Amino acid sequence: MTARAPDSLECLSHADLIGVVRELIGEVGRLRAENEKLGFALKELKAEHQAVKDELARLKNLPPRPPQKPSGMDKATDRGGSGSGDKSPAGEKSSRRRGSQLDKLTIGATVVVTAKAPAGSRRKGYEEIVVQDLSLSPQVTLYRRERWETPEGERIIAELDPGIVGGYGPNLHRFVLALHFSGQVTCERIVALLNGMGVRISKRQVVRLLTVKLETFRAEDAAVLKTGLGGAYVTVDDTGARHAGKSGYTTQIGSNTFTVFRTGPSKSREAFLSRLCGSTTFYVINDAALGYMKDRQLPQAVIDKFADHKERIFSCAEAWERHLLALGLTALKVTPDPVLIASEGALWGAIRHQGLLRDTVIVSDDAGQFRVGVHALCWVHAERLVHKLVPANDKQRNAIEIAKRMIWWFYRSLKEYKRAPSPQQAQVLRCRFDRIFKRGATGYVMLDRLLTRLFRHKDALLRVLQRPEIPLNTNASEMTSALSSPNGKSPAGPSATKAATPVTSCWGSPRLA
Repeated sequence: MTARAPDSLECLSHADLIGVVRELIGEVGRLRAENEKLGFALKELKAEHQAVKDELARLKNLPPRPPQKPSGMDKATDRGGSGSGDKSPAGEKSSRRRGSQLDKLTIGATVVVTAKAPAGSRRKGYEEIVVQDLSLSPQVTLYRRERWETPEGERIIAELDPGIVGGYGPNLHRFVLALHFSGQVTCERIVALLNGMGVRISKRQVVRLLTVKLETFRAEDAAVLKTGLGGAYVTVDDTGARHAGKSGYTTQIGSNTFTVFRTGPSKSREAFLSRLCGSTTFYVINDAALGYMKDRQLPQAVIDKFADHKERIFSCAEAWERHLLALGLTALKVTPDPVLIASEGALWGAIRHQGLLRDTVIVSDDAGQFRVGVHALCWVHAERLVHKLVPANDKQRNAIEIAKRMIWWFYRSLKEYKRAPSPQQAQVLRCRFDRIFKRGATGYVMLDRLLTRLFRHKDALLRVLQRPEIPLNTNASEMTSALSSPNGKSPAGPSATKAATPVTSCWGSPRLA
């Protein structure tokens, strides 16, 4: 019997073993980056394939795809909810009180309506009713601008309000922008509507209102976005959109105080970071940028090139591309792509350079382009993955039902924690999370893989235990995106902020909420 041949690794020295391990780590990083790129490409191909199928079905006059109904976890786990997805029996009144909408109104005037009562009648007070009405009427103002002539012969004319455009005031300007971009009303119909109200305006003048003096609105929008990105959290989501006959993507960024839309041809991480930078995109190499490059497995030799170069701030994309060319990175055909990772890192450095997202949590649906900074995941999207599983037998159906009930129970506990957070309860919830998502075999392989996948995102799903002020879902983002256009899809142009300010997308169209 011959002796077993020694393993080749046993013959290597300690220094050689370290070199082998380093090579393996680099290879794992390369494979991870390549896998992420392939996964993103596959997701785009699936979306494009589904769009082609939908268009083909439309041309053939086939019925559309049936909608995927939500599971109802968020409503069912509210206070007063039944805890299950069943509807209340017919005729049974809901236990939740809607509350009076009149408390949100401000009474502008009080009118006493008298009644003719016969002699001998006694006054019994008043019966009150609040009436809401809307008055749309033109207001015509004559501006008499003083004119002066200086001793040198120079003429001076008093300045008008900067909001006046071609003889029309700022309120009418906002109204036209809202009708055209938010309401998607054509110029012809806007002219007919305003003429019916008594405003004398032509189609050419409406087009002028839609195209001139938008710098003020763009500046206001940029200020709202910058202020919002300094808050406690932002929820983000994106959806497909078409603009000028081309397919694109609209990204919603918002919180409980603002909402901004940005539209562009791509929804990559580089595009998302560029939209976070604001109206002026620039690139900055600082500690945040270098740290980002290191986290994305960019080779240290490439990082040192950026760190050793004296130029750190680049005002435009052209200057940044010239810098990459000077460093010799554009000619490299390796994985991960050094140009892509470096551009993302420089954009992240620009965001931190402006003081944005320092302690702001980004709440998303686990899309890859949103995984930057301090990240949290939407629980509704996480539970939806379980809800969309299709069981093949009663055993699998029972396993899914048990998993859903445990997730709903845990989600309700998170809601209660947000109302009264405490370190002790946070530790209890962490242990409960492990018991739910770290279970053994459930009898359904697909469910086991899904629970394992969700367990890997434990930190992002339980971010609310550290930051109770952040939301547990991105429902507000999805609802805002759906309501921003009449057909239920996000608009091709950008939408606006809650300050009713028109904003601009990277394609340059104004938008008004």
